Formats: sequence, structure tokens, C-alpha cells
Amino acid sequence: MRYSNATFAAAVCGAFVLGALCSPLARHIVNDAHAQAAPLQPMMIDLAALKHADLPTTPNPEMNARPLVTTENATVGIQSGNVAKHIHPKTDEIQYIIEGSGSMWLGNERKEFKPGTLIIIPKGTAHAGSMVANGPVKAIAIKIPPQPKDDVVFVQ
Repeated sequence: MRYSNATFAAAVCGAFVLGALCSPLARHIVNDAHAQAAPLQPMMIDLAALKHADLPTTPNPEMNARPLVTTENATVGIQSGNVAKHIHPKTDEIQYIIEGSGSMWLGNERKEFKPGTLIIIPKGTAHAGSMVANGPVKAIAIKIPPQPKDDVVFVQ
């Protein structure tokens, strides 16, 4: 079946207009962390003083976490504890270990970490909590873009 140039041009034009109309609507419909971003305020946070018990609990009984900064482009938080192997299909994650040492799953490999280790976790990369050698493990977690609530998928 062959289409005329006019039919093809009309289809492309229609798709463009539909995309332009739907795009702003989709941004208002999708409920994610972008809507929660408040203007940044100057502050200093003593991360060394924060202990596992000081951080709010999460649905995972072994992990406590607190968001520290949320912008429309990223979130920065602190987390302490352990979590089962999972992926984030929508967000990249960067962790900086500030306390504790051990090993964790990163992709299909078990990797060692200690204070000062920077861990880069591209979206879709399986990663898992640690086998703690010296704990508790405390890390700064940066999520780019902000992590929506449905962005944790547990894997085997």
C-alpha cells in the first residue's frame, strides 16, 4: 500500500501537534518527585552525627533513609542499612560510602567498599545491600532524576 506525500505530511504534522498537546498534560498527570521540590535553603548537615536510629524507617525493615535535598533534577539523601537486590529503571544512583565497609552486588559482581568509595549505579543496573565487614554502613545517595515511588524493582 502506497501513501501520497500529502498523506505522509499530514500524518507527520498530526503526530507533531498531538505530541505538543499531550506533552504539557503528561507532565501534570505524572506524580513524581519533581512536584515535591522546594526551593533550596542554605544549610549545613553533620552527616557523621546521624546514626541509623536517627533516620526514618522505610518499607524495608533493614534500611533507614532521609531525603536531604530535592530539586527538579536530582535528590540527595542519606541511607543506613541493607536492601535486597534491585534495579531502578528510571533513575541513575550515585552512592558515597561515609561509614562501614563490606561488599555489595553491583551488576553481576560482588564489589568491596569502604569509607570514601564512590559507587556509580546506572539505571537498570542490579545492585544489592552489603555483606557488612565493619558497620553500620552509611552512604550519601544521589538519584538523578529524582526517584519516583515506583522506581524500585526487586530481582533475584
